Amino acid sequence: MPEIVGVRFKSCGKIYDFEINGIDVKKGDLVVVESELGLNVGNVVIDRHIIEEPERKLKKVIRKVTEEDLQQKQENKNLEIEARDNCLERIMARGIPMKLVWTEVTLDRKRIIFYFTAEKRIDFRELVKDLAARFKTRIEMRQIGVRDEAKIIGSLGICGRELCCTKFLTSFEPISIKMAKKQELVLNTAKLSGICGRLMCCLGFEYIETYPEDTTLLGGDSISVSEDAEVTEIVVASSDSGGEVDGPVQRIESQQPAPQSAKQENKEKNEKFIRRRRKRRRRPHKK
Repeated sequence: MPEIVGVRFKSCGKIYDFEINGIDVKKGDLVVVESELGLNVGNVVIDRHIIEEPERKLKKVIRKVTEEDLQQKQENKNLEIEARDNCLERIMARGIPMKLVWTEVTLDRKRIIFYFTAEKRIDFRELVKDLAARFKTRIEMRQIGVRDEAKIIGSLGICGRELCCTKFLTSFEPISIKMAKKQELVLNTAKLSGICGRLMCCLGFEYIETYPEDTTLLGGDSISVSEDAEVTEIVVASSDSGGEVDGPVQRIESQQPAPQSAKQENKEKNEKFIRRRRKRRRRPHKK
């Protein structure tokens, strides 16, 4: 039975299990682990415990963070800034319709990951070749959703507080307009949307679906707007230092349904109102 700890790489990111591999670590320690992207520095947030049968083979903690690791991590920040500036320059030079959000460099500098958002599929093999030729390392492009963009950048919500996704949310749950209707809020998607353009995550904080009669709320007068959880990360393209792109140019795992516009909602409500009024006119009056 392996002894594991929970490690988090970002302040409000997901927690991953790693086998301690005989190393004396405890909650609050900084450790070097080998993640799917390469060597990274993480923070132990769940103390050591034993599990009987792990669902998959767990990666191991390599060592506790040393002074050299911290110095290397600080130097990598300068490389991240340089890589971001160079990538923005090449994006503008080639006229690629994408928005660069974040750049990350692994601890061993064997991989540079560029996080971006885009409205549609993009062919940027030439961009990957430019970056690989410039930095002489493996380049990886990852597409993220608008919610993840807000989580990474951070900002203030309409409540005046820091965004929930930046402060404490580790994952995005599906949000629907039904949650606002149950709480008797104004059914205006413009007022119920966050800076990411999606329905605010806080709509689900005080919503509990426990009563069967709640299903009647979704009758003829309801607005069918819902938002499922977005795909957090999509590997799009990668290239080694040789400049040859390996793997697919773009692999889409799932697609986020677009919410209905306010104009479309009003049109549907008007059509339902007209149909009801016509039915009332056809009914015979009682004497």
